[in-house]
Formats: sequence, structure tokens, C-alpha cells
Amino acid sequence: MSTEPEPTEKTEPGTRGAAPEPEGPEGAPGETTDGVAASAGGGEAGAAGATGGPGDGADASARDSVAESGDAGAGGSAGAGESADGASAGGGGTEAAGGEAGEGVSDGPAGGEEPETDAGDSAGLDADGAGKAQPSEAEAELAAQRLERERIARRKAEKQQPVDSGAKLSGKAADLLAAVRAVESGAKPAAAVFSEPEPPRRPAQEPVRPRPVSAQATGADGVAGPVGGPAPETVEAVQRVLAEGGAPKALASQVAAALGEGADEELRSDPWQLLRVTGVRPEQADGFARELLGAECAPDDERRGRAVTVWLLEQAALAGHTALEMPALTAALAQRGVPDADAAVQSTIAEAEALVFQDALDPTAPEPAEDDEEGAERPVRILVGLERYALAEESLADGLARLINSVPKEDGSAEDWERAAASAKGSAAELIRAVAAGGLVLHTGGQASLTEPAALLTAARGLGLRAWAATHSPLGRDRFGTLLQADRQGGTAGSVPSDGAAHEQPRTRPVATVAGLLSGAEGPGRDGDGAFDLDLLVVLDAPQLDVETAALLVESLPDGARLVLGGDPAVLWSAGPGRVFADLLAARICPQVASRRPDPGPLGELVSGIGIGELNQVEAPGKEVVIVPVRDAGEAVHRTVQLVADSVPRALGVPAEETQVITPGHGGAAGTRALNAALKERLNPGPGRFGGFDPGDRVAYSPAPGRTLPGHVVGADADGLQLTCAGDPVVVPKERVEQSVRHGWALTAHQAVGCRWPAVVAVLPGDATQALSRPWVYTAFGRADRHLSVVQGAEQALPRAVAEIPAKPRTTRLPVLLRTQTPTPG
Repeated sequence: MSTEPEPTEKTEPGTRGAAPEPEGPEGAPGETTDGVAASAGGGEAGAAGATGGPGDGADASARDSVAESGDAGAGGSAGAGESADGASAGGGGTEAAGGEAGEGVSDGPAGGEEPETDAGDSAGLDADGAGKAQPSEAEAELAAQRLERERIARRKAEKQQPVDSGAKLSGKAADLLAAVRAVESGAKPAAAVFSEPEPPRRPAQEPVRPRPVSAQATGADGVAGPVGGPAPETVEAVQRVLAEGGAPKALASQVAAALGEGADEELRSDPWQLLRVTGVRPEQADGFARELLGAECAPDDERRGRAVTVWLLEQAALAGHTALEMPALTAALAQRGVPDADAAVQSTIAEAEALVFQDALDPTAPEPAEDDEEGAERPVRILVGLERYALAEESLADGLARLINSVPKEDGSAEDWERAAASAKGSAAELIRAVAAGGLVLHTGGQASLTEPAALLTAARGLGLRAWAATHSPLGRDRFGTLLQADRQGGTAGSVPSDGAAHEQPRTRPVATVAGLLSGAEGPGRDGDGAFDLDLLVVLDAPQLDVETAALLVESLPDGARLVLGGDPAVLWSAGPGRVFADLLAARICPQVASRRPDPGPLGELVSGIGIGELNQVEAPGKEVVIVPVRDAGEAVHRTVQLVADSVPRALGVPAEETQVITPGHGGAAGTRALNAALKERLNPGPGRFGGFDPGDRVAYSPAPGRTLPGHVVGADADGLQLTCAGDPVVVPKERVEQSVRHGWALTAHQAVGCRWPAVVAVLPGDATQALSRPWVYTAFGRADRHLSVVQGAEQALPRAVAEIPAKPRTTRLPVLLRTQTPTPG
């Protein structure tokens, strides 16, 4: 199918791509949408090259683009009028996973999927206000689980005995360091130095459990309460050191939290430790070090090499990698001005600030024979990663092996399970049978396939199992809860409810958010051993699981429990490092059930085509899809405001509060900031007397990196900004508002994942085409439940992204660990 509809009428120069007024009644011949009218690949409309604001004719066209549209083809977006600012505008930017990740994309050492970041937002030392203190939101989010990670670390330490293999290392770390040095020096082939057998693993049936969390320690949003911050005297001492080096004093709290007691002395002795603060870049840390060290500061300083190595590994984690291949890491160090990259990596490993691993490139290749005189080598790759992600991946692999190898609890007889499966339909029956037989099952499908895990949950609870579901977002939780209610009433044949009404349903159903489940604020609670008090856990939105969250979930499951991971593999991957769901699908270590239930209607047809790399035309008699071409970012903002405030409510009856705008990044002339400012002025004007916010403002609250809760401002008092997020009251302390709350009429695709709205306006400005990929387009377009308007300024970049730009690869170790932990199927 062609991705471009034939143009029905030419647009004269100077009209800025506005569609002609329809010549007949709605649906009559001659009627067009903006997208169809301007779909001739630029045509004469592109020749005008106007740069001013839209004229009256364009205004009228934008207002009526939805109200008077007939059939709209998504393929029309491929031929929108030419963008006046184009890629040279350079302001698009991409969104960081859950917030602002500095330059995690542009400086990412490996080609991982780029998280969306602010192009214009440097968290640098020289930016005004950029160094404001940020409480450690990630620590607050994971306070309930930190103890488990410490126990995991102790558990790994128990597996090995100290080995005198280096002055500062022992055990496996020292042996691996010696192996890397031997390989790099040419003394031994990689296969030979890594041929020693792995130490025996502790039986997987003895998982480490986190201690139950007190309900008083968590808030309504499922986020653990603030933990004790650094001592005031420590912060004051760090402020003095920062002042000496010319750095903002506002960074003191973050530095003190990162370095702990004695942070001032550590920072003075090693100024590059400033790179541990989120957003600080190497060149800024270099300037700080020059002020403190003077002539002693040099590019080849060993301290600098270690700090930049750790910083690059952190940036790689922001891009989704859990480890980096050695050549990629040393190349990135060289780009950062580290003269001896190999020495820097070895020093980092020797100081136990990173770990080194070797993985076989071909796991099916046989081990070289001991008497092989030729010294045949087994191809391997050497990886370097941070300890926290290495432990998480090992813990996850152990936990998954425990689920696969253990026998599920005998809850319900085989006959009972078979009766439940026989009463279900299609692939829902397959899912029930697979869960009855095994401890780990994967389920894939789009939005319509949610009826299948709902049927499974209903059937399991009918058999007496303590069955629960967990979703990525509160909106997804309430949406699935509404679906469960419909299933119990025999209404599974209907469409999945939209989030616009789902949050109004009572919270009495067995479904929670992943964050709430882990913190103890939601879900069944934990038993005396710290395990979840359940028999079956169905995790929806599984592609959003990073390795740390997945490890915490799996380790929290009791022996004999069943786990179902379900989701749409075509959406954007997790904000945090790893690609857990994709790795598990590729490993094929457990049953996989693919839903055969397609998403209905023109939107389902459009999104399904994008998933396989095709941007198809779709017939949309109910105005389900409308294309609105624009030439520049200014017109994109103007048209978007008209669609949200006027056209969509008037033509479709969807109020502005239930219409979500999605754009590639925060920065740029048509990023979330510009769009939110324009939408606020139109929909809820006010002076922003509460830190830039007014009662009634739509907001996006990020309690921790990678998590976004859509909500509204209720008010403010001495305690902070008062919000309501999916019906839950949330109070954001004043000092955290600037870092964790944004206006939310416009979101990025990463922020919107896991949610759906009755109507979505996807804005594709010409200055953000670099951020487009097939998963991004699939995710953004797939957030619409009833209607999708595409404000198209990307021209041919849109169909090219759908056809040619898949998800960028991420470097992870989970597939190798899974192969060593689980038996090969068959």
C-alpha cells in the first residue's frame, strides 16, 4: 500500500499549507482533510516558504480540520508541506528517561536507544540555577528495596573465597582483572584465561527477600518517604570546597549525599568526584579541578580517568545499557580526552568502581580442547559495567531460574484448570493452560489483548489462587481494574475502556502499580519472610521493566508462585537500563503466548501496520485519524492549541481535559515547554503563583527518574504543591517542585507510555526528526483510544522512521546469564 494518498486539490503559494474549504456536505466528493490536501510531497504549498505566523485562512483550516474531515489516511503525513525551520532549528531535543538526563544521548558511548532529553537543558555548573539541590528521588523511591540489594551483594560475596590476585582486589574481580590484562598484553588468548569453571551458585530456591515495609513510610503515590539526608555540617563543609573551586554551592546537598560523611575531604582530594552529581559534565568537573589543584591538574591524572570511566558507564545506563563492550568504552574515553584509556579502565576495575565480564559470542561453540596445540580460541566479548546493574542482572537470572525450575503450587486440580481454559476463548485459553503448567509465562499483544490476562486473573481467583496484576502507571492500573470488573460481569467482548473514565472506578480490585506493589503501598502485602503474599502475579506493561525493578519483583515472589509477564513488544523500552522483556522473548526459556486479538478500528489498523514497519493509509469515516500538515514549529504550536481547545471537543465531543498532546522532546520551538505554555494560556491562564503553577493546571509529576504520574494542581501551602494524580492526593515539597513537576498538557512518548487517552494529538515538528523511530511512532500513535490527530511537520522523516529505524540495540548480559541458569528448551 502506498504511504501517500493522492492529492485532491493543489494549494496556492502563500496559503501556508491550509486545506481548501470543502465544496459539499460532509463526506461528499471534493471534501478533504488538511493532511490529504497537503500530501503531494510538498507540492506548491512548500514553495511559499512563509516564516510568519499562520494567517486567517490557516486558522480557519486548523479549527475545522477535525470537524469537517472525511476519511483520513495516515500515509498523508508522509507528504506534508515543507518545514520552514527544518532540522536546522536544532531545538528539538529528546526526552531523558523520566526526566532530564543531561547529555546521556549525545554523549552516550554506545548506540543504545536514545532516551529523550532536553536539548537546551544543561545541568551544568555554569547555568543559572542548574546546580540547585535535588533530593535523591531514586533513593526515596527505592528505600523499601535498598536492603534487598545489600543482601544480594552479601549473597554474591558468599559464593567465592578471597583470592590473592591483586593488591586491592580479591576473588572473582581480581581474577577477571588479571585475565583482561593477560588478553590485552597478548600473553594468553581470551579463551584460555577465562576457561576456569564458575564457582557454584547458591541454590535458587533460597531467594533473598526484602523486609516488609511499613505503610507509614510510603505515600499515596506508592513512593517511599524521604530518608535521612546528609548532616548540615557535612553540607556546609562541602559548600566551602565548592566555593573554592568556583562551583555553585547549591550542589552541596547532592555531593554530600553521593559521597557521604567526609565528602568535603574526598572532594578536595579528588575534585573529579563532582561527576557523581547528576547533570555535571566532564568539562565542568575539569574546570572545578583546575581551580582546586592548580598546576597539579592534568588530563592524564589517574583520578580523572576513573571518574570519567564511571561517568560514561552511568551515561550508558541512561541510554539503556547494563554494560559496555571494552572497545566502545575505551573509544569513548579517548573522545573525552583520556590519554591512556586502557589504563583508566584497569584502574577503575582495580578500585572496584566497575566490574569486568566475558561473554561467549557464540554460546553453541564447543570449548577448546585442553590438548589443542593450536590454541584455538572461543570467541568472547569483554564487558565492563557498574556493580549495581551486574548484581541486578544476576539476581534476576537466578530468580527466573527458580520460577522455571520449581513446581508451582497445586492450587486447583488439572481438571479445574482445563475447565477454566475451555470456558475462555482463543489465545486466552492458551494463556490459562500455559500458566497452569509452568511458573513463568510470557504474553504478547496490543491493547485489545488485555482481555486475556483479565480472563486469566478472573479464572485463577475463581480457583482460589491469590492472584494480582501490576501495571506501569496508575492510569493503566485503573483501566485494567475497570476491565476486570467488566470481565466478572461477562463483558469481555467489549473494547478496553479508556483512561478518561477509568480512574473514577473504586480501588477494590486486585491490581496495583509496580511501584506501589514493591513499596507496600498497594497490593496484597508481604508474608513473614518478606515475599509477596500471593500465588500468581501478572505484570502488564512488561517492556517498561528495567533490570533493577524486575529483579526486585522476581526476588519478592514466594516459592511455587507463578509469574506472567505481558505487554506489547513494539513499544518503547524501559526508561532504566536493560531490555528485560525483549531479552526473555529472545531467550525462549519459557512458554510464550501471542494474542490473536487485533486492536479494532482504523487506529488499530494504523498502529498494527507501524509495528511491522508500514505507514498505511486507513479509512477513517468516524474521524478516527486526521492529518494536519504544518510548515514550521510556530504553526505546529498554533494548530495544536486549536485542535485541543476547539476542533476535537466540537467535532468529537472529547473535552480538552481528555485530550493528550505528545511530542518528541522537552526543548525546541514545539517541545513540551512551548506547547504547555501555549496550552496553559488558552485553557487555564494564570500568574503561576505556586512556583509557576495554578490550581487546575495539568501536570506531569515524576517522583523518581523514569516514572511519570499525570495529574492536576489542587493548591499549595507551607508543605508544598498539592496535586491529585489518578485520584490520589500527592504533596510535592517546595524544594522538589522545580525538578519533579512539569505542566502536563503535552508529554513526551516516554512519559505517556503505559497510559491511553480518548484523544491524542501527536506533534511531529521538523526540528525533532532525529528523535523519530518506529517504537516512538508506535508508542505515540498507540496512546489514542478514539481519535488521533497528527500535526505533521516531519515530512518524509516520518515514513522513513517507521520503515527504517527500529529500536536501537542495548548491551545487556541477561541473555548469557539466562542460558547458564536455565535448560535449553527441547
